[in-house]
Amino acid sequence: MMTTIEATYENGKVIFKETPPTKRTSKVLVTFLEESEKTLPLRKRPLGTMKGTIKMADDFNDSIEDLKDYM
Repeated sequence: MMTTIEATYENGKVIFKETPPTKRTSKVLVTFLEESEKTLPLRKRPLGTMKGTIKMADDFNDSIEDLKDYM
């Protein structure tokens, strides 16, 4: 089983944000992610920019002929 858990390395210790899902001895891989000091704020996308670009078929809610045997 492979599980990813967020943690912080501080003063020589790894501090987990949640409890690992196993109580037995396990191999672990630790990857250090570099944190940039300058994080750019996310720009908000203006609402309605995709309006009119997505089309829904007129028969979208109709039953599918291929599935009639299962219904």
